[in-house]
Amino acid sequence: MTAGEVGSHGREATEVRCGVPRGGVRIVTETGKAVAEVARDLGINETTLASWVSRARRAGTAPGGGNDELDRLRRENAQLKRDNKELAMERDVLKRCMVLWVK
Repeated sequence: MTAGEVGSHGREATEVRCGVPRGGVRIVTETGKAVAEVARDLGINETTLASWVSRARRAGTAPGGGNDELDRLRRENAQLKRDNKELAMERDVLKRCMVLWVK
């Protein structure tokens, strides 16, 4: 090990003991908030938090475990909302057509 590796490991260990990486990563993965927003709220560098989140996701240790499932459900929910909005507009158009046809 080089001196640089020891130094970075020591800094990372200190940050982990303080709870910032786990807490920050957990906030990002469980709430879906943007990394920039969470980093600003915690008073840490955005790039640093993004690195921690990326590392936790690659290692499979990101809190929340089912992040892929959560992302899939969010996408599905957004699609259903779009479909619902479109169907409501179509219904309104048909209602207007029916009123004009009855007259």
